[in-house]
Amino acid sequence: MKLLSGLMAITLWFGSCVTVWAADPIVIKFSHVVATDTPKGKAAEKFRELAARYTQDRVKVEVYPNSQLYKDKEELEALQMGAVQMLAPSLAKFGPLGVKEFEAFDLPFIFDNYEDLHKVTQGTVGQKLLNKLESKGILGLAYWDNGFKQMSANKPLLQPQDFQGLKLRIQSSKVLEAQMRSMGAVPQVMSFSEVYQALQTGVVDGTENPMSNFYTQKMHEVQKHLTLSSHGYLGYAVIVNKAFWDGLADDLRQPLTKAMQESTLYANQIALEENEKSLEAVRASGKTEIQTLTAEQRLAWKRAMVKVHQQMEDRIGKELIQSIYQATGLDPAKL
Repeated sequence: MKLLSGLMAITLWFGSCVTVWAADPIVIKFSHVVATDTPKGKAAEKFRELAARYTQDRVKVEVYPNSQLYKDKEELEALQMGAVQMLAPSLAKFGPLGVKEFEAFDLPFIFDNYEDLHKVTQGTVGQKLLNKLESKGILGLAYWDNGFKQMSANKPLLQPQDFQGLKLRIQSSKVLEAQMRSMGAVPQVMSFSEVYQALQTGVVDGTENPMSNFYTQKMHEVQKHLTLSSHGYLGYAVIVNKAFWDGLADDLRQPLTKAMQESTLYANQIALEENEKSLEAVRASGKTEIQTLTAEQRLAWKRAMVKVHQQMEDRIGKELIQSIYQATGLDPAKL
């Protein structure tokens, strides 16, 4: 009887340990640099919700917005070191990492609309680019849209000559540097979290952003003019630490993949909606005067900026740029 009682006690103790272990979820720290109420912020929250549901709470996604953990220049290194497991950096961030091909997304006027864009991000060209991250210990899971960028400054920007001498903030990207110089502006590389103050104090004269970033970061409070140019695209790649992801059991990785697929559909839809809402909110504020380019003005911008494509062939790869042209139907020679 004593032996039986002892065995029962051990069984109960072991069972309680298993219960405690099973109740302890795997944590994914998901860090990003924008506000929670942006398309990326909302999509990250959607992924957090779906990951918990589809893994039956065996995975807990902790979302850290607004550079709470890391700024632009720090987050990729943190991911590679395993300090965080998931990021959604803008595509321009991979150039400094050594994967310069992603800077193709920074090329001005390479996409005229979302349909052309998605032929790349949802096609073979986009997947081949994500595959290039694996050598850096990073796995690319999806592309999330933010939107097409608009140009802001404290003076109207309607013709290329209006840019002459302006200090304009950009992300760290050689392509974006060349883009601004093609219009006569002086590019200023700066972390996203520092932009509002830089605009407020006059350290920079203007910047480029999708409407949702422009509004949620309150840049309309410190910029007098905004031109609806849609000259470039800003999107994100959702990435994970490869060793972490590969180390997950299949019965966790599969539901997380499903959660990411659904979050991506949500992300791209909410990006459209949020940018439209943000434009109307800026318009209603009356703090920023909004200009719309005429067809002739837009063509002048396009002819000035599209020269950057050829300038960047050695950096990005002529073959890659041509594959994007083939996917979208763009022919710069006909501009």
